[in-house]
Amino acid sequence: MSLDAATVRRIARLSRIRLEEEDLPRLQGELSAILGWIEQLGEVDVSNIAPLAGAATVALRPRADVITDGNIQEKVLANAPDRVGPFYTVPKVVE
Repeated sequence: MSLDAATVRRIARLSRIRLEEEDLPRLQGELSAILGWIEQLGEVDVSNIAPLAGAATVALRPRADVITDGNIQEKVLANAPDRVGPFYTVPKVVE
């Protein structure tokens, strides 16, 4: 499919894209090529392919809803500049 210059200008205006006149031929060619690829997709035979509404048809195995501390307390506290036992220590800000 080939787009004319007026259609490209209209697409640019609707897309709120500023289009300089010297860019018009390049953009016209690019948009025409994109529409050509879409036309090629229409030629693909999909008669033997079942329609798919989404990936939600696959049942996911639910995991147990258990609260844990992640078992990485030492890794987390390794980043602390100062600590007392399993806690961060921070300077007192309220007097």
